[in-house]
Amino acid sequence: MRVKICGITSVEDARLAVDAGADALGLVFYPPSPRNVTPEQAAEIARAVSPFAVLTGLFVDAHPQQVEAVLDQVPLNLLQFHGSENAPYCRQFRRPYIKALRMKPELDPLEAMAAFPDARGILLDAYRKGVPGGTGDTFDWQRVPQASGRQIILAGGLTPENVAAAIAEAGPDAVDVSGGVEAAPGRKDAKKVHDFIRAARAAESSGVSRSELTQGV
Repeated sequence: MRVKICGITSVEDARLAVDAGADALGLVFYPPSPRNVTPEQAAEIARAVSPFAVLTGLFVDAHPQQVEAVLDQVPLNLLQFHGSENAPYCRQFRRPYIKALRMKPELDPLEAMAAFPDARGILLDAYRKGVPGGTGDTFDWQRVPQASGRQIILAGGLTPENVAAAIAEAGPDAVDVSGGVEAAPGRKDAKKVHDFIRAARAAESSGVSRSELTQGV
């Protein structure tokens, strides 16, 4: 089970996440967010962590020049688009990308995924009107498609306490957490980070499936 710790704002938290076993770190380039970082801050974080940590840059309907300016300064491995971006927009930067889909009640996940055939993964997040992410809300994990043939990243309201149930019910390939492992917005809690990663990995190794979960196993 791959784990991404998002909303990293400091070298200290980046090292904490990597040392705890995180596969990827999320850097938010969205000024309205309390977890926003500048390219200068992000570059400092990038220099401080292992080259094997996947540095992911999160953008929300950013002007292409803003994305290019960040890429000029920060060695991002992966881009994450969390707004209303379409596939041509996402692929123009010639970097691997993942596309976030907010799980509105009327959304057909399979149909929405099909619009991004070259995305390396699809991140499914909770929906709250007017808020692109980081709400702390969950959604109905039963809505996650089980045979999409795509790499699915589960996000939205995950915590050390519920991530095992989320993995068993949704069957994702990876999980993404931000607020659920924080002491305050933009500041990670060391115990929560370790507990989250440990719970996610234990849930994967237990092999409890959605069908077994619904049968009370």
